[in-house]
Amino acid sequence: MLAVTIDNQKLSVRENSTVLQAIRQAGMQLSTLCYWEGLPPYGACRLCLVEMTAPRRQTIAACTYPVFDGMVVETDGPHARAHRKMMLEFLLARCPESEVIRRLADEVGVSASRFPANEKTEELCILCGLCVRVCRDLVGAAALGFIGRGAERTVDTPFHAASDVCIGCGACAAVCPTGAIRVEDVDGQRVLHPWHTIIRLQPCQGCGQPFTPEPMSFLRTHVEGIDHVWGLCPACRRKQVASG
Repeated sequence: MLAVTIDNQKLSVRENSTVLQAIRQAGMQLSTLCYWEGLPPYGACRLCLVEMTAPRRQTIAACTYPVFDGMVVETDGPHARAHRKMMLEFLLARCPESEVIRRLADEVGVSASRFPANEKTEELCILCGLCVRVCRDLVGAAALGFIGRGAERTVDTPFHAASDVCIGCGACAAVCPTGAIRVEDVDGQRVLHPWHTIIRLQPCQGCGQPFTPEPMSFLRTHVEGIDHVWGLCPACRRKQVASG
């Protein structure tokens, strides 16, 4: 265990922990938009910037910086607080109508951005990369990626076309912090917005309603004992458990 001090609170933290994990272990809140348990830290949004005051003073990203013995951290030091406000101004300029960004900005006293607002006022993507990373690192499909550079950078499918490797799991929408990605099941199909991708749904084995994305239906036949998970919709699964 490592001895770490965070906001004058002394902690014993496991080795290989990050500063963010130590902060949360201490019961403190620190906003993040690009961090998700189970994915390697990325450090894109910079909202978790804090100040390390010993053994040297430095502003660090809490989600990527490893703890070490004797480390002293201030979560709300003046430099870190100023940097976080600046990042929220950037995000507010990029996504001026995002409820999540507006709420986070309001929490730190940022009501407007000094930077030019995005002409696409409906923009919700903050380029946090969570969707790209969960699709690549956890799902293993790699159906999404970053396209372009600088101000023109976007997240999309290759060639802006419907992906032929997407399995329709919806993990990208589940991890999206701003609601930029939507999954809609309609007329027996799963539509992933804005990925131009439509996946056919297989019917539930119990009630016959469209339920399982077709590319995922192989789990019912190729993995022993998985039928009760992917073959039944949640309602039928609950009935099965209740009657069992």
